[in-house]
Amino acid sequence: MNPWTKIPESVVASKEHKQLALDMARKSIVLLKNNGVLPLKPTNSKPTNSQIVVMGPNANDSVMMWGNYSGYPTKTITALEGIRQITPARYVLGCGLTRNEQIESQFANIRDPQGRQGLRITYWNNTEQEGEPVTTVNARQALKLSNGGNTVFAPGVSLENFSARMEGTLTPQKDETLIFTISGDDRLRLLVNGDTLVNYWTARQRIQVGRHEMQVKAGKAYHIKIEYVQESGFASLAFDVQRKIAPTNEELLAEVGAAETVVFIGGISPSLEGEEMRVSEPGFRGGDRESIELPQAQRDVLRMLHKAGKRVVFVNCSGSAIALTPELESCDAILQWWYGGEQGGTALAEVLFGKRSPSGKLPVTFYRSTADLPDFLDYSMKNRTYRYFTGEPLFPFGYGLSYTTFQIGKPAYNNNKVRVSVKNTGKTEGTETVQVYIRNTADSEGPRKTLRAYRQVTLKPGEARTLSIDLPRSSFEGWDAQTNTMRVVPGRYELMVGNSSADGDQQTISVNIR
Repeated sequence: MNPWTKIPESVVASKEHKQLALDMARKSIVLLKNNGVLPLKPTNSKPTNSQIVVMGPNANDSVMMWGNYSGYPTKTITALEGIRQITPARYVLGCGLTRNEQIESQFANIRDPQGRQGLRITYWNNTEQEGEPVTTVNARQALKLSNGGNTVFAPGVSLENFSARMEGTLTPQKDETLIFTISGDDRLRLLVNGDTLVNYWTARQRIQVGRHEMQVKAGKAYHIKIEYVQESGFASLAFDVQRKIAPTNEELLAEVGAAETVVFIGGISPSLEGEEMRVSEPGFRGGDRESIELPQAQRDVLRMLHKAGKRVVFVNCSGSAIALTPELESCDAILQWWYGGEQGGTALAEVLFGKRSPSGKLPVTFYRSTADLPDFLDYSMKNRTYRYFTGEPLFPFGYGLSYTTFQIGKPAYNNNKVRVSVKNTGKTEGTETVQVYIRNTADSEGPRKTLRAYRQVTLKPGEARTLSIDLPRSSFEGWDAQTNTMRVVPGRYELMVGNSSADGDQQTISVNIR
């Protein structure tokens, strides 16, 4: 009997999907700097002041990891969760993405109509909140609900065409300003003491976000009522009541304590960069980036940790290049994590603790500063991308370190193939990506170099292998201004082979193409 017949297809598909997500997350991580602090060593005891501290605005944010234009996984492993799968670690938020402030949930101060902690949520399997409710539940944590992966909001609730009403009373502990945040798809409205703070009662088939700041008084009751309707397709609902706090450097260092190593998960987020967004933060406007620098609030915390003598491992999250020039001084190691996806935290922890050697390569150029780039409204390619940039990048296109080292020999080109030797000269198994670039030496207006082929190879310590990489005549095709066409122009070409696009990382030979 086939043993697979005992396992439901949905379970098999789920395991395959999880493994695929994990493999992609592993391969995408790029090690940009390492002064020897990585890989980290796990500890086996409970968290203490002397152990690793995980810090940063993206350390425990699962939604950030999905990126934009994404699906909605049923379970996402954050960086903090992934690290804690390997070693005990304390968590300190540190700062926000763009501001020296932390957001602290006040959801624990909400009581439902029966006096229990949390919100009472009543569900109907219709969009009118009519008839007998299908179920009533108590939510004790900030709401993050979705029907992604065919996940129902509560047992018995339909995936589509349902409605809900949430009720509870918030009693603040002190006079302060609180932030009511809510988002959802399709229809929703938020009322506090009968006043409508957010009203999205017209379905737009997209997530709509509402935010309202309110001055509250200690001991006063604030009745919260949320109405929600899901009509068809994707369903999501998130709600929290939060306060801002701005800790001093002294307070942050007291939280870090005697820990020698801080893993800071920062960068930016899909909440800052995207399409047609209501964002107005330093360096960001309407979803566009006005600066490629790491936000100053994070830069200040990293510098403070470095001055305090901490070993700082900086994990950068972004969908695009970030200028990290000061971080070369303040950080002992830098990794590019992008938006890691549902298994991103597991993959990151494996790399941090040496269970996997990093093998990712940059698919974009990381510049030293915003000043390196032409004006945003200049649409020419001059001084943009590795193909036309004439300056010195911070990290070049195709760049990425490993926990081992590789030696790439002098290439040879014959019969439409590049042959080149690669040797692992380090002490650990690793994967290298050998990259092949070309340049038409007669085309002074054309690109400085263009990636035309690459090949990955995994080698054990001391192992060497000769690679054969296909590079047919069509690989030399380029723009010919004389004929106004794309074609292979006969002549002399430079063929550059290495492990990044940087001149110093490449071996160059000349070839004649007829």
